[in-house]
Amino acid sequence: MEKIKILYIDDEQNNLNGFKATFRFDYSILTAATTQQAHNFLNEHPDIRIILCDQRMPDKTGVQFFEEMRIKFPEPIRMLITGYTDIESVIEGINRGHIYRYIKKPWTDTDIKSAIEEGNKFFLTTSQLASKNVELQSAYDELGKFAYSVTHDLRGPLLSVLGALDIAKTIDDLNEVKEIQSMMGVALHKLDDYITSLHEYYNLKRGKLVFEEIQFSEVVNDIAALFRIAGSMENIKFNVRVSQPGLFMTDKVSVKIILNNLFSNAFKYQRKAEPNKFVDVSIGTEHNIVTIIVKDNGIGIQQEHIEDIFTMFFRATSQDIGSGFGLYNVKDALNKLNGTIEVQSVIDEGTTFKVTIPGRTNASKQETALYSN
Repeated sequence: MEKIKILYIDDEQNNLNGFKATFRFDYSILTAATTQQAHNFLNEHPDIRIILCDQRMPDKTGVQFFEEMRIKFPEPIRMLITGYTDIESVIEGINRGHIYRYIKKPWTDTDIKSAIEEGNKFFLTTSQLASKNVELQSAYDELGKFAYSVTHDLRGPLLSVLGALDIAKTIDDLNEVKEIQSMMGVALHKLDDYITSLHEYYNLKRGKLVFEEIQFSEVVNDIAALFRIAGSMENIKFNVRVSQPGLFMTDKVSVKIILNNLFSNAFKYQRKAEPNKFVDVSIGTEHNIVTIIVKDNGIGIQQEHIEDIFTMFFRATSQDIGSGFGLYNVKDALNKLNGTIEVQSVIDEGTTFKVTIPGRTNASKQETALYSN
């Protein structure tokens, strides 16, 4: 286990030598004879957890030093070593929040070790709290963006349908009515796609992984049926090749989310004028790793947008028929499976997604729990 790194500041060299000799086997010790040297160490060693400083330094008091350094280096735990005559300064420093605790001279080895262990526990607790606060703020920001986008994107298709219904009431021509019905169908399909993506998002956020043996041919066939119908209606050749010589263990729900969204994107973002549209899918397992390649000859993605397409609600094209959730869900699922994804794309030539997922060799019951339905 890595030793706790400690900085000890004292203007008496004998004290520095004695401190280091006493505690070097238990902790990683840095010693400084001046506050300037201490500043240098803090710049060079950001992993210092605990600072012990003598109150009576030549250039400034320990309380003054801590007051200055906590602005630039707030993380390390600050402890003051002092005699009885400095007690008023100590109380002032503690009350102003600069010092975690003080140690009276002459100190014992037990005093120092106890203070260091308590200080390290406090350091770990505050570090974890700071990390959780960052996560909480990120989640809060995401929730705000999520709420706005959901209400905006759900309301859009609904208003389209309501508007089309109002228009249809005033039209007698059957062909015009059919055209309006077609527009309503597009809006409702978009709404359905959005709701499906929301459900996937919920499953990924709330559910736990269930590792089981899967056959990719069966998983693909379950998903591909609807895409084959869409392919025949929109003149898109849909080719799927699966090679799985042995067993493969992973989370089936996550794999379905990944495949469904990659297939959906490949079909959605085709070039309407292209006479030979295609979506090619290749799935192969080797050395307990599955490689999934989804290739299309659609509209492509601009290079400056490649890194952004996995961000929630991001849409890389004005051909705006996606929910903004799909690739975010893909990335989230892959993160849970320790998988990777690569993208190659050329505008007006097409896009290729390459996914790799390591198989699970063993899954205990304690590690698995069903996804929310």
